[in-house]
Amino acid sequence: MNRENILRGLFTAAVAALGAYFHQLMVPCVLLAVAMALDYFTGMANAWMHHALSSKAGAIGVVKKLCYGVAVAVAVVVDLVIRSAAEQAGVDADLPHVFALLVTVWLVMNECISILENIAEIGVPVPEFLLKIIRRLKQGAETAGGQANGDG
Repeated sequence: MNRENILRGLFTAAVAALGAYFHQLMVPCVLLAVAMALDYFTGMANAWMHHALSSKAGAIGVVKKLCYGVAVAVAVVVDLVIRSAAEQAGVDADLPHVFALLVTVWLVMNECISILENIAEIGVPVPEFLLKIIRRLKQGAETAGGQANGDG
């Protein structure tokens, strides 16, 4: 067995293990990755069409997208800390990844709004009802997060 096959096997095993552990987050995280790529592409296309393409702005966009992953990771840690604290208190802590899901869904909605804004600036007609629905979903995630946190 060569080194490349071993690395592929380890990578596949790691992805499978993470997928099994974070099964609830897998689809939202894949959707987030797709939405981030589409937002980046439509943002670059918008900048190109308006003769405002900038490598600095592009680099800032990449850093911003990477920080989205950090935000999701922080939310995963919050979920794990809450679950651990509940177990230590003797509470059955079979809790889903509440905060990680809320953060991921909120970020997906944010990206969808940005994509629609980008394509509208390019000249593609965007139905206003679609923007309203996405904004409501984003607001719903914020509200649910506040309620889960005891704020609402």
